[in-house]
Amino acid sequence: MSRKPAPKDRRHFYPRPDAKAAEGHWLYGLHTVRAALANPRRKLKRAMLTARAVEEIGSKLLGRVRHEVVDGDAVARVLPSGAVHQGVALSCEPLPKLDLEDALVLSERRRIVLVLDQISDPHNAGAILRTAAAFAVSAVVVQDRNAPPESGALAKAASGALDIVPVVTVVNIARTLEKLADLGFWRVALAGDGDTSLKEAVGAGDVAIVLGSEGSGIRKLVRERCDASAFVPIDAAMESLNVSNAAAIALYELRRS
Repeated sequence: MSRKPAPKDRRHFYPRPDAKAAEGHWLYGLHTVRAALANPRRKLKRAMLTARAVEEIGSKLLGRVRHEVVDGDAVARVLPSGAVHQGVALSCEPLPKLDLEDALVLSERRRIVLVLDQISDPHNAGAILRTAAAFAVSAVVVQDRNAPPESGALAKAASGALDIVPVVTVVNIARTLEKLADLGFWRVALAGDGDTSLKEAVGAGDVAIVLGSEGSGIRKLVRERCDASAFVPIDAAMESLNVSNAAAIALYELRRS
């Protein structure tokens, strides 16, 4: 007589979601989730995290969201394959839209805006956001198309900066540059074939730096809306820099001047 199989223990059984569920709006990684929990603009749903991650994040931030303590495999099951989650995943809503004028608060320091023209790789965009947070950029402007949507991969690459730096999504980059000019910003296209070095291209006032995609660079109409074009001086042995590296060097130069 065969024995009836014992029922599975469901206390730690979390079925892997289908492909559509795996693409849902989950943020992951300690820095990313900590920043999202600390952001009052972020609408939270629930979190799954390990006991170690609970200690890392702390009860104060976790008090904002319904959460459950699970093992690392359970966290991985709700995320895309290969996501480096560090034991924590947060289900939340995308950040609400933000107007340019609302993002540009007055400051005693030089205000810097980064304008990303068709930079579509989430890892490059995330790295730029991380650098923008490190150098106190006032806002990052992206277009509503040909730009990576808010996602777990983008947020992880940004290491929390997505919830720190105001991101402004616009319909038309060229018109936004015109608006920035009306607001007193000097507009500089950063390109390898720029007319002068970045140090020589900017003065002491507010500045908007335009960065183009690695493939096609800054579009002609966008570049025409800039007051100057500038390059980052590099050795002739290397043709160009990754766009996120160029952004980091440019921001360092601006902040030390």
